[in-house]
Amino acid sequence: MDQKISQTMMDFIQAHPSCYHVADGLAQMLETNGFVRLYENERWELQAGRDYYVMRNGSSLIGFRIPEGAAGNFQIAASHSDSPSFKIKEHPEMKVAGHYIELNVEKYGGMLCAPWFDRPLSIAGRVMVRTDQGLETRTINFDRDLVMLPNLAIHMDRSLNDGYTYNAQKDMIPIWGDEKAEGTFLAMAAEQAGVEEKDLISTDLFLYNRMPGTIWGAHGEYISSPHLDDVQCAYASIRALVEGGHRDSISVCSVFDNEEVGSATKQGAASGFLKDTLARIADGLGKDAEDFRMMLSESFMISADNAHAAHPNHLDKADPTNHPYMNEGIVIKYNANQRYTTDAVSAAVFQEICRRADVPVQSYVNRSDVPGGSTLGNIASHQVSINMVDIGLAQLAMHSPYETAGVKDTSYLIRALREFYSTKISRCGDEKYQLL
Repeated sequence: MDQKISQTMMDFIQAHPSCYHVADGLAQMLETNGFVRLYENERWELQAGRDYYVMRNGSSLIGFRIPEGAAGNFQIAASHSDSPSFKIKEHPEMKVAGHYIELNVEKYGGMLCAPWFDRPLSIAGRVMVRTDQGLETRTINFDRDLVMLPNLAIHMDRSLNDGYTYNAQKDMIPIWGDEKAEGTFLAMAAEQAGVEEKDLISTDLFLYNRMPGTIWGAHGEYISSPHLDDVQCAYASIRALVEGGHRDSISVCSVFDNEEVGSATKQGAASGFLKDTLARIADGLGKDAEDFRMMLSESFMISADNAHAAHPNHLDKADPTNHPYMNEGIVIKYNANQRYTTDAVSAAVFQEICRRADVPVQSYVNRSDVPGGSTLGNIASHQVSINMVDIGLAQLAMHSPYETAGVKDTSYLIRALREFYSTKISRCGDEKYQLL
C-alpha cells in the first residue's frame, strides 16, 4: 500500500510540473470528490454539510469542508505548490557563437545548481493570451525533452571537482537549439497555448526535470522525484481533507504559492488569502466579528513543509541529538527563535494526533551554529494568529531537481492529517486541551 500511494503521488507530480499545474490538479481532485468552486470576486452562498474551494492566481488554493453541526473552530493544514527552478525571462532567445540558440533564465528560489546539468529538461507554466473575449490565462506544458544544461568537460577545467561557484547568468543558461531554432520560442509557446504568436502577450514559464519519479533501494524503501518539496505534502493534505472531517470543526487545506521566494505575494502565505477566506466562511455561516475571533482562538494549524533527513555522508551537518530519518515518522520542527512555530503545546497536540493515527514522530532542530530557514507557518501566523505546529517529511537533497524521501512517508502524512481533520481540538481554558 505504501508503494502504491507513493507511486500515485509521484505520478501526480509528473503530470503537474509547475505551481499552476499543481493547483489545477489539486482542484480537480477536490471537484471529483464533490467540492464546489467559489470565486473571490463573487458573493458566497455557503451551506452546512457542503464542501468548497477557492483559488487565487491559479497557483494557490484553499479547500474547506463545512460540517452539518455548529462549527466552532477551523482545523487547517498548509503547504505550498512551488519549487525552486529557473524562470524564463522576457525576450529569452540569445544567439551564441553564431550557432547556438540559448534561453535567458533566472533563478527562482534557492536551488542546488549542479544536479540541473546533463539531464533532459522541459518547460511548463502559464501564458496570457488575447482572445475575442479579452485576455485569458492558459497553462501550457511542452512535455518533451526540450532543453539541456551541458556541463563543461573536465578536460577544460581540471579544478571542477574541487568545488565550483556557479554564475547564474553564465553557467545556468540552457541550450534551446541550433541556429535554425532562432525566433521559434514564442511561436512554439503560442502553439502550445492554441493561439497565434501575435496573440501571446506574456509568460510565466519555468524549466522542469523530465525524469519520472521512481521507487528504489534494496527493498524498495526509498522514492526519488522532482518537487517532493513540497508537492508531497500538498498532495497528502488534499487526500486527507477529502477523506477526513468532524461534525463540529471546519476542515481547511491551504496550498500557497511563492514559499520558495518568501511568500510576500498576493497568493503567498504572507497575503490575506487565508485570513480573508476564513472570515468569509464565518460570515457565510452567520457569525459576527466576535464569533470569528472566538473561532480563531479555538483553531489549530499544521504547517506541512518537508524536513531535512540526516545525511549518511554528512552527519556533522545534523544536530547532535536530533537525527530524522526517512520512513521513521513525521518530523516535528523546532527552533528557539521561532523560525518554526512549534512550541510545547502545539507539539503535544500533534503528537497525540499521530499517536491516535498510529503514526511515528521524530524531531528536527538545526545545529546551534547553523541558522535555519523558515517556512510558511511563521509567515502565515502574521495574518492568522492561532496555535500552530511546523512539521514535514524527512528527505535528502532538498531543493535538488530530483529529491529523495521514504516510501512510507506519504502514507504517514495522509493518515495523520486524516486523523487531524476527524478530531476536534478543543481548549479548556488556557492550559488544557481536549481531543474529541
